[in-house]
Amino acid sequence: MTSARTDLDSAAAEIVEQVSRLVEGIFDGLTPVLAAAESLLAAPAAASDLDRLDPLVIDMLDDVVIGGGFVAAPDTLADQRFGFEWWTTADRAGPEQLFISLDPNSDAFLDYTRQSWFTVPRDTGRRHINGPYVDYLCTDEYTLTFTIPVQGRSAFAGIVGADVFVTTVERLLLPALRRLDGRAALVNAQGRVVVSTSARQATGSLIREVNIPAWWSGTEQPRPGTTLHRCTDTPLALLVTHPTRE
Repeated sequence: MTSARTDLDSAAAEIVEQVSRLVEGIFDGLTPVLAAAESLLAAPAAASDLDRLDPLVIDMLDDVVIGGGFVAAPDTLADQRFGFEWWTTADRAGPEQLFISLDPNSDAFLDYTRQSWFTVPRDTGRRHINGPYVDYLCTDEYTLTFTIPVQGRSAFAGIVGADVFVTTVERLLLPALRRLDGRAALVNAQGRVVVSTSARQATGSLIREVNIPAWWSGTEQPRPGTTLHRCTDTPLALLVTHPTRE
């Protein structure tokens, strides 16, 4: 049993490392956009100035990142209250700019300042991974959005972000997850499933067999027969439910 558990822990550690590399790679891809946004916003900037970010955003789009850009905090820009500079390859064509209504009086207005991918970096000053959630704004697909706060003239100026389809994460991780001895799932800090080897744990569903928020806060331990492996400092963890043996 000790040997089997050691093998499991080793395999789980490899998956945790794979998840961590994937996450860090996505955040690293945002670094040039972040630097350019902060440089741009160190002085008064207009909405048209955001076009300067476009080549860097487009360059970051690849077979993993299918969307990204900059979203301004209210009143950051000199000539309009809101700012949204986002590009996507979600339709598998070339990069296309995504336009949304920035008019609060419009029925189509989306107040992005209420979205978690915006509010968490704003309120914590830290990078964030939002999801899995159905991205009704861009793709109608289950998505993870990676965001980093932008500082401009000593104040929060918005976020830079990157969108990744959950199906892409599934494609990258499922082969390794299936090699584990037991049911395995990548979950977020709220206990929602990102990817799972079980059809009973669909993407977006809530894990109920383990109180993951309590485990995350350190107030509770996983029940016997399950292990949780935190993926470094990301809000993601690997949950493994071990098969029962006589």
